Amino acid sequence: MSVLIIGVGNELRGDDGAGPRVAAALSALGYHADAHEGDGAELIEMWQGEDTVYLVDASSSGSAPGTRRRIDASETPLQSDFFRYSSHMFGLAEAIETARALGRLPKRVVVFAIEGADFATGAVMTAEVTASCDVVAADIARELGPPSAEGGAGG
Repeated sequence: MSVLIIGVGNELRGDDGAGPRVAAALSALGYHADAHEGDGAELIEMWQGEDTVYLVDASSSGSAPGTRRRIDASETPLQSDFFRYSSHMFGLAEAIETARALGRLPKRVVVFAIEGADFATGAVMTAEVTASCDVVAADIARELGPPSAEGGAGG
C-alpha cells in the first residue's frame, strides 16, 4: 500500500505552517511526507499513483486555535470556506472535489485540519497550533503504524 503525507501551508505565515511542520516531523520518523504550499492542481498531480493520502492543513472556521479535526475526505466533501486562508484560489478543498469529479482521487484521503489564529506574513506559529501539530503527527503515526524501509507506512 502506498501512502503519502502532504503538509499543506506556508511556514512564513504563522499558523499556516502547521501542515509543513507535521510533514517534517513525520518525514524525520521515516514516513513518506512532503510539504506543499497548496496549489490545488499541483496537489492533484502530487498524489497520483498513491493508494492513501493524508493531508494536513491549517483551517479557519472560527473554532479555538489548536482545535483539531479529522475528516475522511474519501467519503465526505470538504467545505471550501473551512480552508479560506490558502494563498491559492484553487486550494485543498477544491483540489479534492475536482479530483473526485475527475476520478483522480486516491482510494483513501484523510484530512487533518488544525485551527489557526494568526496567518500574517512573518508571524510566529501560536503555541496552541504548535502543540496540536505534535498531536496530529502522533495520531497519523499511530494510524499508519511503523514506517517501512521505503519511507512509507507499515501495513
